[in-house]
Amino acid sequence: MTATADDHAPSYLRRLGTWDAAAIVIGGVIGAGIFRNPATVAERTSAGWQVLLLWAIGGLLTLAGVLCYAELGARRPQAGGTYVYLREAFGKLPAFLFGWTMALINYPGSVAAVATTFADYFCAALGFPGSFVKPVAVGSIAFIVGINLFGIRAGAWVQNIFTVLKLAAIALLVVVGLLLARGHLGGALAADPVHVASPGDFLGALLPVLFAYGGFHYLNDLAGEVRDPQRTLPRALGLGMAGVVGSYLLVNFAYLAGLGHAGLAASSAPAADLLRDLLGPRGATIMALGIACSTFGYCAIAIAGGARVLQTMGSDGMFFSAVGRIDPTSRAPQVALATLGAWAIVLTLSGSFGQLLDYTTVGEWLAHAFGIATLFWYRRHLAREPSPYRVPFYPLLPLVFVVTVLGVIVATSIHAPRDAGMSLLIIALGVPAFYGWRWLERQATD
Repeated sequence: MTATADDHAPSYLRRLGTWDAAAIVIGGVIGAGIFRNPATVAERTSAGWQVLLLWAIGGLLTLAGVLCYAELGARRPQAGGTYVYLREAFGKLPAFLFGWTMALINYPGSVAAVATTFADYFCAALGFPGSFVKPVAVGSIAFIVGINLFGIRAGAWVQNIFTVLKLAAIALLVVVGLLLARGHLGGALAADPVHVASPGDFLGALLPVLFAYGGFHYLNDLAGEVRDPQRTLPRALGLGMAGVVGSYLLVNFAYLAGLGHAGLAASSAPAADLLRDLLGPRGATIMALGIACSTFGYCAIAIAGGARVLQTMGSDGMFFSAVGRIDPTSRAPQVALATLGAWAIVLTLSGSFGQLLDYTTVGEWLAHAFGIATLFWYRRHLAREPSPYRVPFYPLLPLVFVVTVLGVIVATSIHAPRDAGMSLLIIALGVPAFYGWRWLERQATD
């Protein structure tokens, strides 16, 4: 069960450049959220300017987290990301709990959910019957795993293509929104007499905004394969998130300009509605293909990043040793990729991923909070360690991010106490699993 340290064991090769890394940031954040969540935000606000303000606030908060992850990645430019930071700063138990919750539940659950979303839109765009959705979702997961078995370069090529396609879909949304506005752009910011939101509703509208900005941590999971990581990681994280924030603000302005605040709040599929208003049914089909490309690209990143966390756990003796191996030819964690993909396929076929994601939402945000909190440990205990990049305005930025995330967790717990309780229970079950695994590890070495 225990991975054996071997100086000659294959390791990752640094093959990702700045554009590849920035594309991972963009692709890991932009999934299906920006095509759906703006309607929820509009429903909880009273004016177009409030919608844009919330997306700007969410972007600034996320940029604060990204800058913190940039320093963490520059300090520890190796595969595993948050798992590595937690292990070094707080010990193996917190790191295992992260891996237990994220790599074994949240990552494959996210892949299953988003692969199903991809299949829904893909089948709708091509006119396939609903019975094709699960086979298409399973096939997409298998295809992504198969491509990544050949190494990070093959996976990066796929990711770069789908990042360009999703940005093209966003550009199309912006152009259509501006065309529909017909010069009345000022109306996009106007107050909406139909929706009068309370201060509590306004704060609650920040939740779907922050969820749409999630996923920026995937690049740190792949840090072991980034060239010149001390320079590339901060640059790619900054460029990628700046692109995401800009895209989100432009898309929301386009929604408001084309549909109006009331129309956006009433829409269940604002992107499709926007294109349908200008191009008819053909517009909705085009948008379905755009969302399919966006969700497929997210799945590619989640599988690649999650597999690196599993591989790191395996090499640490925190999971089966076979999962910790890196193929000497492709330099890919092939067993970890196959394991994550197989589990995601099981969740897809069972249809149980929805509850799993609801139950691990709190755990995901706790992981972000504790991951960035390790920065305080590094600054205090390794004060003399040189770091090629340091987050500006320390300790304000990490403190603001951690406090905000904890606030989101509290708000989520109040809104959905059952899901929050189950999330905490899943994390707690990792404690006996950790000590049970350690006991089995000792038995195997005796």
